Amino acid sequence: MIKFNFSLAALICLFLVSCDSKNEKSNEAENVDTIATDNTSVVKEEVKEDTVGLLKSGGLTLRPLVQSPDFPDAILELNKPEENGKLKPGKVEFNYEIKNYELKGQTSGFCQDKCANSKDGQHIHLILNNEPYIAKYEPKFEEELKEGHYVALSFLSRSYHESLKHSQAYDLRQFVVGKAANKNIDLTQPMLFYSRPKGEYVGNDTKNILLDFYLVNTELAENGNKVKATINGNEFTITQWKPYLIEGLPMGETKIKLELIDKENKPVKAPFNPVERTITLKQAAS
Repeated sequence: MIKFNFSLAALICLFLVSCDSKNEKSNEAENVDTIATDNTSVVKEEVKEDTVGLLKSGGLTLRPLVQSPDFPDAILELNKPEENGKLKPGKVEFNYEIKNYELKGQTSGFCQDKCANSKDGQHIHLILNNEPYIAKYEPKFEEELKEGHYVALSFLSRSYHESLKHSQAYDLRQFVVGKAANKNIDLTQPMLFYSRPKGEYVGNDTKNILLDFYLVNTELAENGNKVKATINGNEFTITQWKPYLIEGLPMGETKIKLELIDKENKPVKAPFNPVERTITLKQAAS
């Protein structure tokens, strides 16, 4: 009988402890819900990456592009124009040496038949003063240039315009055409260049719009430099240098602004920062 009473008392104690523990957990859960609700309102104001890398704002989504083949041994070298060269206005010679990469080849992967893809294959993106890039499919060509100071970024591109981002796949230099002043821009500072999207998209090409940019002399991090993308007024904070697919764009004009910002979310003082573009999406003709 004594053993029974002792056991009964023990069970009652365990029951009371269990109830208290459940109440504490319930209270904790309520607190967590409250905090999560508060954070949700913050996230809407400042969009950040979630656990799967998606970025969402105002009905738009930036989805990281995956399944692109890597070309770690690809090398781009620019022989002409020379660094700090002084050139005559008119046709300027560009002369590249490409190694371990096939210009005009078609790139396999998700985007080959699901994104805007060049029928002419893999190529070079030449960006002058952060203006829209010029796609080149030969290692040697001439480009008509007016008098001025030029900062030239060149990098290897997949056939669907996604850039190769390792250090040997690009070249950055400056030169002067005509009698323009040499601005002697510091090319060792952090810089952001706009690449995609560009121009007009029609029919199936409107389904997956590639967002791609090029960084020089900087990395992205939560507590470091970041890229702020503003698409039709919706802001995204990008903390990883990777390509994204823009989902949810309407037909018609879309305005895109890219800006390199620092850890305090202030614009980085650098040439061509920020940069803005307008693209157009159209239904296929019936």
